[in-house]
Amino acid sequence: MSHDHDDRPQLSPAQAAAVLTPPPGRTGGDLVVESLQGLGATTVFGLPGQHALGMFDALRRSSLRYVGLRVENNAGFAADAYGRITGEVAPLLLSTGPGALTSLAALQEAASASAPVLAIASQVPTAGLGGGRHGYLHELRDQQASVRDIVKSVHTVRAASQIPSAIAAAWESALTAPHGPVWVEIPQDVLLAETTLPVVSAMDATPRELYPRPELTIAAAHLLSNAERPVIIAGGGVVRSDASGKLRALAERIDAPVVTTFGGKGAFPWEHPLSLRSWLEDRHTTDFLEDADVLLVVGSGLGELSSNYHTFRPRGRVIQIEADAGKLESNHPALGIHSDAREALSDLLEAVERREDPDAAERVRTVLEKVRVRIEAQDLTLEQQVLAAVRQALPDGSPSFWDMTILSYWAWSAFDARRPNTMHSAQGAGGLGYAFPAAIGAAAADPTTPVLAVSGDGGAMYSIAELATARQYDAPLTWLIVDDGGYGILREYMTDAYGEATGTELSRPDFVALAESFGVPAVRTTPESLAADLGKALATPGPSVVVLPALLRMFEPTHL
Repeated sequence: MSHDHDDRPQLSPAQAAAVLTPPPGRTGGDLVVESLQGLGATTVFGLPGQHALGMFDALRRSSLRYVGLRVENNAGFAADAYGRITGEVAPLLLSTGPGALTSLAALQEAASASAPVLAIASQVPTAGLGGGRHGYLHELRDQQASVRDIVKSVHTVRAASQIPSAIAAAWESALTAPHGPVWVEIPQDVLLAETTLPVVSAMDATPRELYPRPELTIAAAHLLSNAERPVIIAGGGVVRSDASGKLRALAERIDAPVVTTFGGKGAFPWEHPLSLRSWLEDRHTTDFLEDADVLLVVGSGLGELSSNYHTFRPRGRVIQIEADAGKLESNHPALGIHSDAREALSDLLEAVERREDPDAAERVRTVLEKVRVRIEAQDLTLEQQVLAAVRQALPDGSPSFWDMTILSYWAWSAFDARRPNTMHSAQGAGGLGYAFPAAIGAAAADPTTPVLAVSGDGGAMYSIAELATARQYDAPLTWLIVDDGGYGILREYMTDAYGEATGTELSRPDFVALAESFGVPAVRTTPESLAADLGKALATPGPSVVVLPALLRMFEPTHL
């Protein structure tokens, strides 16, 4: 078998000399950072540890920008946000054992939200691998076993020459639709050992595109073109594949109302005549979706939150476009199309016939009015006032990150994200402490745009250490902490279910004084002054904290 080498890169004499005589003093750690640079990385997140010092020492010999957080899980959340905002791989450098394990909740969120995070963890020295009890610091019987159920792929390195290929393979896996977190691990001695291998040059790890099969596109286009009451559910896959323009064009071509999932916020214009917005936890919306004779689901698995807690029972035909093959028909029978959302919507746009429905916008208005009347009857003026104040203060192009707190639960349904890929929350895995470290990651992705983080007092305490990080990097972000003296949403759940709550009441610090002790300016606000205080904080360079003492309530569920 012969190969045509005419298209191989031609090295100049100087480049060839550099390959043959690499600079002295390089280690396996240098091969890691050179591989990341060769793949196009510019920023890495992480936290140093004894076994990982070979990577961190190599960072100072590279052009990579390092953003170090105070807790590995928070570093994972920051990398997650960087991956969501940029669509690029976010490298996360971790140490062995406790460092690696502390990142797992963040990696679960990245997996749920399809964020491309490349975790590179150290391991005990090679002699300690294999499950024996050698007594090395940080030793686990099988470190990979702890992450294998969470990440998309695991890549192991046992020799320096394996490093570039392992990192390139992981990089490609992270960016293959659906995006997700991946894991590389390298023993301490491999990271520390000197190497005479040439400096790693540019590498190509571009994943192949995921196109729909043409016969499925034709079948889906026929169903949509001939539907009487088509409706579209747009999920996070629309946002991640940058397909909101295609989605809007398709909806307008067939006059189909569109509802966005909580992960798909911003995928469709909020004020559009065909926009059902995001009221998925509402029976009026659920009834409307069930009444569709053809339902197009794009980039969503119709999981718990997107199906009104699995009470949704579609009566019409379902077409499901999903890049994650495991989510196809996982909850409802459908014409399943395994494809990236952008590619599938592009093909559908060419294949569907124009369909006009003069009543579609009126039917949408009717549903939204029913939702409004239902909420109005529950005396929830304060909650709507606070959410409106946040929307008023937040610039349209600014990303916002929401923790698992009552105001976020409101925002999932009622907040106008204005633009795609600007509103993010931890609703995939549902862990606490996401918002503030994620905002730090977003600020690293684009330091020219102010970022908002929203937490409750309970969730804030998970990530309070990152006030030091925000100050150290002078990150342009504002942290809104809604202080209700406990785990407010759990307090509501338990009171509703059992008549009283247990374990939900918390003593907490003076958040204003605590922030100021980190050198971060802070202000205590009221619902009436929130818009002004938040707007001022967002407009001021560097980090800031706004504390709102308020007891917010959730709107009544409709799935019980």
